[in-house]
Amino acid sequence: MKSLMGTGVALVTPFKKDFSVDTEALKRIVQYQIDGGIEYLVVLGTTAESATLTKEEKELVIKTVAEANNGRLPMVLGVGGNNTAEVVNELKTRDLSAFAAVLSVSPYYNKPTQEGIYQHFKAVAQASPVPVILYNVPGRTASNMLPATVIRLAKDFDNIVGIKEAAGDIVQAMKLIQHKPENFLVISGDDMITLPMVLAGGAGVISVIAEGFPRQFSDMVRLGLQRKVDEAYKLHYLLADAIDMIFEQGNPAGIKSVFKALGLCEDTLRLPLVNVNEDLAGRLAEFVNKIR
Repeated sequence: MKSLMGTGVALVTPFKKDFSVDTEALKRIVQYQIDGGIEYLVVLGTTAESATLTKEEKELVIKTVAEANNGRLPMVLGVGGNNTAEVVNELKTRDLSAFAAVLSVSPYYNKPTQEGIYQHFKAVAQASPVPVILYNVPGRTASNMLPATVIRLAKDFDNIVGIKEAAGDIVQAMKLIQHKPENFLVISGDDMITLPMVLAGGAGVISVIAEGFPRQFSDMVRLGLQRKVDEAYKLHYLLADAIDMIFEQGNPAGIKSVFKALGLCEDTLRLPLVNVNEDLAGRLAEFVNKIR
């Protein structure tokens, strides 16, 4: 899974002002990522507002990204949920031949025990025809997938190849890195602590900020993987204020505001998400102009 080392970006779903999917903007965004030097694309993750997309719209997003990418970068598809049977059915029935892996979020809302999380991902692993990357994001799921559960899954199922770790806890991340099987990927899901995780032995990031500033952030991750610490931290601190800002009023509202400032798409979101306020939009636009 060396193709998933480095920087992946969690693609947004751009909408027109009438809230329909803006396929032309999505193509521009994909090209912007490729031009920025990232390593892979993540389709239909949380940042894509997947919870508000219909089945038909999800198919449109997949088709649009695949055509714009045209095989140039590996792609990872978000396939997860809190209904295990439904996730398993999607994995068994969807054509996943274009994807290097699936990214599957730990079940949300239900608040399963660690054993319940294990059994859910056991079913996912047994159903998936492609490698599986676990996704731990307690801030959204209301339950934390503990390192012991992750390591158990990694050892029991060869096709569980990594985890996007977004607990925002560097100590938990280091425990994962310390005890993981040799080729298991611990991928940062928290932009602010990506560099410390990489320097501790992590494999890279699935990022939101990199979508807005792909060149700078992917360079930072590569420098971290090469152990060029001082150079990497210069880029970290260059982007640190922007990382805070894009999450200040929620994701993907912040990164869509960046895209509007870049001229790539509208900053339209679907309810229950709303745009950032004028103050934050102004600060983000000022940061974009400074980086330019």
